[in-house]
Amino acid sequence: MKVGVIGNGGREHALCSSLKNSDKIKQIYCFPGNAGTDSIAKNINIDLNNFEKLKDFIIQNKIDFIIVGPEKPLVDGIVDYLQKFKIKVFGPNKIASQLEGSKIFTKKLCEKYKIPTAKFGIFSNTKEALSFLQNCNFPIVIKADGLAAGKGVYISENYKEASKAVEEIFEGKFGKAENLLIEEFLNGEEMSFFIISDGRSYKMFGTAQDHKRVFEGDQGKNTGGMGAYSPSRLQSDKLNQKIINNIIEPTLKGLKNLNCEYIGFLYAGLMIVNGEPFLIEYNVRMGDPECQTLLPKLKTDFSIIINKCIEQKLHDLNIEWYDDKSICIVLCSKGYPDTYQNNITLDLEKINLKKNQFIFHAGTKIINNSIVSNGGRVLNIVTRSDDFKSARESSLELLKEVNWDNGFYRKDIGYKVIKE
Repeated sequence: MKVGVIGNGGREHALCSSLKNSDKIKQIYCFPGNAGTDSIAKNINIDLNNFEKLKDFIIQNKIDFIIVGPEKPLVDGIVDYLQKFKIKVFGPNKIASQLEGSKIFTKKLCEKYKIPTAKFGIFSNTKEALSFLQNCNFPIVIKADGLAAGKGVYISENYKEASKAVEEIFEGKFGKAENLLIEEFLNGEEMSFFIISDGRSYKMFGTAQDHKRVFEGDQGKNTGGMGAYSPSRLQSDKLNQKIINNIIEPTLKGLKNLNCEYIGFLYAGLMIVNGEPFLIEYNVRMGDPECQTLLPKLKTDFSIIINKCIEQKLHDLNIEWYDDKSICIVLCSKGYPDTYQNNITLDLEKINLKKNQFIFHAGTKIINNSIVSNGGRVLNIVTRSDDFKSARESSLELLKEVNWDNGFYRKDIGYKVIKE
């Protein structure tokens, strides 16, 4: 089979890597890919906004199916577009992608189907929002409605911080804003919960815990993710059942009532408060870096799973996993998440990966046969092990070997599950 993966980050390198393990796959294309995908796939430099060019390439090269990695093409309707040309594609359609594309769409779904979530208000101008904030209990959460690359969420400790957040959103920091959301702050522990769905049936696809803050001890600015571990320490059969009954199934039912079958990965970002799950947000794809943490634990042939989903026969399949722990540490460019330099050389030739160790490229590209940085998050260092402590130690040792002067990383990923 020939397959295509859309995207250029660490998630897409992990997806390509899992597909490469299948003896059913003879060629992988990555659009546009990075320096990591270049060694296992054919990178094709096509603008992801140009659906027509993508479609022409897929048809000309007889690609059997496409996996869409990032959220923006999904929200923009790439699945609907490719399906019009009878192209097999794994990912949710435009309506389903509103679960991530519009936080207000999701909140209204929660309200209608009694899905537990934080209390909220929707505001369409600065004056209304500031007036409401004057009578709020703090801290409070303020969110841009649309896609904001994981950065459109403010946790404001007082009125001054909150009013600045409102002004930044309505002034267009995350694109044109017609509405914003103000939510109560839920005090609990976060958890990432994944399912894979073929539109008729679904299966659980693991749990993880992301570390969003840039500095150790979860301090500093929010980022796209500084690292993750899997499984979540909160995972239990009892909690999984509550999440499925109270959050996942009512959501899928709500979409069905909109004549919409959900096909793809669905990632619920949850807050667990006193053992009860509340939905914070949905992502309509694998998380990044959660994907890099989860996929190395997958035992079942990944290409078979995707094919079964596209054929709507997922119920036939038993998905098997390795019963160990996994930690991902993200190596970032100095200055991230603010300003940083690109095109700084990385020397990875002498790196010796041991069994169950993985390096997934994120912000990298190849110039004159050398790997250089091309983004804020540059590499994902992943280790599977019997326990989280040894997994983290192995990843940190690998980072010392990489020894990149222009980089930094958190040394405390997984600190809630590792007893020092």
